Amino acid sequence: QVQLVESGGGLVQAGGSLRLSCAASGRTFSSYAMGWFRQAPGKEREFVAALSASGGSTYYTNSVKGRFTISRDNANNTVYLQMNSLKPEDAAVYYCAARETSRASYYPHDYNHWGRGTQVTVSS
Repeated sequence: QVQLVESGGGLVQAGGSLRLSCAASGRTFSSYAMGWFRQAPGKEREFVAALSASGGSTYYTNSVKGRFTISRDNANNTVYLQMNSLKPEDAAVYYCAARETSRASYYPHDYNHWGRGTQVTVSS
């Protein structure tokens, strides 16, 4: 069973940066695609970014392209989300997810394991 623990959230001013981390347990991390999703109050969970098991393919929702970067360190079972130029509309609970295949997906239902989330708050 894979366990995912997010960290790095917090309060930041608009224009600032945060780096989220997701630490994964288990020996199969390097074979899993990983994704970041977010959910704001009253809204559905939405795709933010994902990358393949090798890290060679990355995907972003349009609203974060050029501002966010997803990466992974398979040696340390960790996936990151570097968030720059944050906007108030980026505020949400951010979730890390693992998919039991090497190919990433945009859809939450394709992911098998989820963390509990980390809160990101952006003040204007």
